[in-house]
Amino acid sequence: MIKSLYTRVVLTYLGSVIGGTIIALLVATWVYFDQFNENLKTNLLYFGQDIVRMYESFPLQEVDNYLSDMKQLNYYIRVYEGTGQFQSYGTLNGSHVSPITMDQVKAVLAGEVIQVTGVEKSLLGLPLTTKTGKKALFVNAIAPPSATFFVSWIFNFAAYSLIAGSLFILVAAMFLVRPIKELTKATRQIATGDFNVKLNIKQKGELGTLARSFEDMMHDLQQLEQMRRDFVSNVSHEVQSPLTSISGYAKALKQVNLAEPERSRYLDIIIAEAERMSKMSDSLLKLSLLESQTLQLGLSTFGLDEQIRRVIVALQPQWSARNIRFELNLNAVRLMADYDQLNQVWTNLIGNGIKFSMDGGVINVSIQQDINNVIVRISDTGIGISPEDQKLIFERFFKADRSHSRKYGGSGMGLAIVKQIISLHQGEIRVESEPGRGTTFIVILPMSAPADQSDD
Repeated sequence: MIKSLYTRVVLTYLGSVIGGTIIALLVATWVYFDQFNENLKTNLLYFGQDIVRMYESFPLQEVDNYLSDMKQLNYYIRVYEGTGQFQSYGTLNGSHVSPITMDQVKAVLAGEVIQVTGVEKSLLGLPLTTKTGKKALFVNAIAPPSATFFVSWIFNFAAYSLIAGSLFILVAAMFLVRPIKELTKATRQIATGDFNVKLNIKQKGELGTLARSFEDMMHDLQQLEQMRRDFVSNVSHEVQSPLTSISGYAKALKQVNLAEPERSRYLDIIIAEAERMSKMSDSLLKLSLLESQTLQLGLSTFGLDEQIRRVIVALQPQWSARNIRFELNLNAVRLMADYDQLNQVWTNLIGNGIKFSMDGGVINVSIQQDINNVIVRISDTGIGISPEDQKLIFERFFKADRSHSRKYGGSGMGLAIVKQIISLHQGEIRVESEPGRGTTFIVILPMSAPADQSDD
């Protein structure tokens, strides 16, 4: 199977040239065959009539001498007697002429004109009257047609060849260009926002690869569009909830006979909801900067184990109040990275472990190091994450605990920020979890600085 577009174009061109030439040859031969025969017939007849007039006008000996002395006679002449004997004039030069039968001789002697024309053989038989009696003159053309005829035939052949070849290329180009037209039509359809496009392109090679890449791009755009819609919906929902609380409690504060404890509680709720919106706005802004990769990493070398210990200490009010304890296996590791960004990574991951662990649970944090990477594992004994949710937990606004969202709170952007920070460090994050049996986050970071940040 021909896969390469280049090969197809070359073979199409060669096929068009060869096919056009063959068709042009057949058409030109067919068109000019009658003219070719007519040319032979006319020239042969004129020559034969001239010979007859010579025999009738001049003495037999003079005509015989004249024909015998012609050096470039383009015809082979035979003059038959009634007995079948004949006198020939001219040279065959390797050409083959058909023998004359006695029936033909007798027919011509009886006054009949015989003429046979064709590409390979031409014959003219004329009755001839001399002073010695009636004879049969037979003339064969042994020279090709005139140069003018051949020049005309060649020009017409070239014209037919050009027309036929052009038609071949036009038809072939329609098949070659059709996939490109389908891609163009699909592009316009996608530009209108319609992603339900089906490409019926089964070719291989460059066009097939382009079609497959286009389908992949279309699938990615469809997912991106769905993510955009989900994002707008989630943002609207997340903003609407605190705004509704703020509006409701602000209206309640307008009551004249509202007790002071109630007034203070309403104000606390309004302040908390405003802070919640502020944090969500900050998270959105930071996530946007991380995803656009415009945020430059402030690289420095620091002790990773010491950083994680500081984060755990900072979160002590949250885990000590619920009797959650930590088991640490932190090997001393020095790492070049952005201290503040990684600090947020450990805060979010350990904070999630605390949030979703049962009272009295255990959180295990360990650091391992190999030649190229450092591996941090953070495991909890919390509610766990279902396999379906594990594929989505790093998406913005996704909450694995949808049925308990009010209980655990959060904006659903923490893990999305974590993933982007780790990606900026050219690292990797994975999750291992079973519902009801806890969750383990595995963070893999390169020991060396990220390549695009190393010169900062």
